[in-house]
Amino acid sequence: MANTGDSIKAKNAGWSFGGDVCDTFDEHVSKSVPLYDVGHDLILKVSDFFINDESLCYELGCSTGKLTHALAKLNEHRKAKIIGIDIEEPMVAKAEERCADLTNVKFKSADILELELEKSDLIISYYTVQFMKPKNRQLIFDRIYESLNWGGALLLFEKVRGPDARFQDMMTTIYTDYKIDQGYSSDEIVGKTRSLKGVLEPFSSQGNIDLMKRAGFEDVMTVMKYVSFEGFLAIK
Repeated sequence: MANTGDSIKAKNAGWSFGGDVCDTFDEHVSKSVPLYDVGHDLILKVSDFFINDESLCYELGCSTGKLTHALAKLNEHRKAKIIGIDIEEPMVAKAEERCADLTNVKFKSADILELELEKSDLIISYYTVQFMKPKNRQLIFDRIYESLNWGGALLLFEKVRGPDARFQDMMTTIYTDYKIDQGYSSDEIVGKTRSLKGVLEPFSSQGNIDLMKRAGFEDVMTVMKYVSFEGFLAIK
């Protein structure tokens, strides 16, 4: 077991969001993903264009419910319903505890691949699809597109690969420097990288756009970008 930082240990090619990872996940992810909290704030601002009194909104891969809570709090005065989905039960338990004071949000512990999505106006996937097997991703985007009402939107944030080897080398080096600046040791950085082998499989920006286009989305734009971390807005 290698130390990947913030008291999280993982095996080679064995990163998992289960177990007690939820206890330090918020700290770990906010340090590991550039502009993590800025992305949350951006999503809240964009959501105002899509959520109304009768809306249903999903967050796929909600983890500890930090973003779900903020979204539900923002829409507390409306009749909109927010549903957070995560496959890891400890994450869902942490999210339910966080949102115990809100009545317009609920959580489900479920595999997104097996979940029947109701008609919705906004679906958020915040650094989630990158952990799904590539062979299943088109199916996910197809289901998201079918679930959305006309005029509804997908907010997709993903780690992305560079368009060629030169750019990828630059992006990898810059991201390594970023993690060092966050206080992670060389051993922690290597441990995290080794644990993610075969678990985190980013596509390029174009690869993600192609998935959305094949699902049916025609209107897609980048709303945030920091080197290898990108946010897309796709409207049905």
